[in-house]
Amino acid sequence: MIATVFPSALKGKVQAPASKSSMQRACAAALLSQGISVIKNPGFSNDDKAALQVIQDLGAVIEKQADGSIEISSNGVQPVTGRVNCGESGLGIRMFAPIIALSKNEITIDGEGSLLKRPMDFFDEILPFLGVTISSTNGKLPIQIKGPLNPAAITIDGSLSSQFLTGLLMAYAGANAAGVTIIVENLKSKPYIDLTLAVMKAFDLKLPENNNYHEFYFSEKQPSSYPATHEYTVEGDWSGAAFLLAAGAISGPITVKGISLQSAQADKEIMQALKQAGAGIHIDDDEITISPASLSAFEFDATDCPDLFPPLVALASYCKGVTIIKGVERLTHKESNRAITLQEEFGKMGVEIKLEHDVMGITGGKVSGANVHSHHDHRIAMACAVAALKAESAMIIEEANAINKSYPAFFNDLQQLGANINLR
Repeated sequence: MIATVFPSALKGKVQAPASKSSMQRACAAALLSQGISVIKNPGFSNDDKAALQVIQDLGAVIEKQADGSIEISSNGVQPVTGRVNCGESGLGIRMFAPIIALSKNEITIDGEGSLLKRPMDFFDEILPFLGVTISSTNGKLPIQIKGPLNPAAITIDGSLSSQFLTGLLMAYAGANAAGVTIIVENLKSKPYIDLTLAVMKAFDLKLPENNNYHEFYFSEKQPSSYPATHEYTVEGDWSGAAFLLAAGAISGPITVKGISLQSAQADKEIMQALKQAGAGIHIDDDEITISPASLSAFEFDATDCPDLFPPLVALASYCKGVTIIKGVERLTHKESNRAITLQEEFGKMGVEIKLEHDVMGITGGKVSGANVHSHHDHRIAMACAVAALKAESAMIIEEANAINKSYPAFFNDLQQLGANINLR
């Protein structure tokens, strides 16, 4: 799909999409909790669909309800197939691999697109310590694993992604781990672990004792409370809402509904960047109104929320001065190498981006229309669209269908707010 986004003024209200971070964790927790789980406000992005398919392949039965919610019936990890596909979801593969390993069956885990290029050495290094036989394709997908996983005291490196820890915490809970500790060195994205623990608690999964995000201790065995019934409402997505909020600051005013500042999602920190940039902000319960203003350069540390880089770059493009964003090293193993991709595509718009070690500098000013490419990265496509809203001419975005990975309704939502967008 090619999206042509013309300079546009936005106005109105829009509902934030469902959080795929919340949705995918809820799918995994519903599988492990056993019994019946009702998930309200479910997401239907490609990553969400992949998670639903994974838990079906692991034995869950899913029924869509008349009110839009989904009902998941589970007896735990009971694979019905020898092959599971996580789509392009990085969270999916990192979270589900240890959960899949709870089964004694030999299972092949595969993926699609950019996920096939992402390193999976973590599993090669860690799962054998837990009694799991594993073979990968030179540290890449597909991988073959055979459990059952036996929880043990281990030390892991948390610098690449917190998602590996999320999978281990859920798998240990599913195995009713007792008397074992996961020690984590250099953990990144701690707020996402808060989200994981919150979801586990909502589904009555066994929770570890969290010692300053360095040690996660599972104490004595937990008496079984299965089967049980759980109800969970998927949060609004701060990752997707960040693009809407940046759009409002550039070309609003707009109101984004359905996001809470009480959320554990790391990407709610976009509000700090908007405040520093000088955007007009009004908060009313779960509604946030963002208005344009004279925007100024800001400094922001995105180490714990690297998914904010694309909307922050779009915002910084209209901020007077040089914006400094830290955390570049977290961008290498995303759907694209996002630091290089942002530099390349925004460079086409006349926006200068300099990279030095872990720091990105963006010189704001005028933005020119250009022919850009998503690099099959959903967040790059959305960042380019936001940057187009006040550009000097139209922005042509190739492979814009990449948005389906996380926010399929993104262009429709912008159009409802008044954006002039041609899709073909």
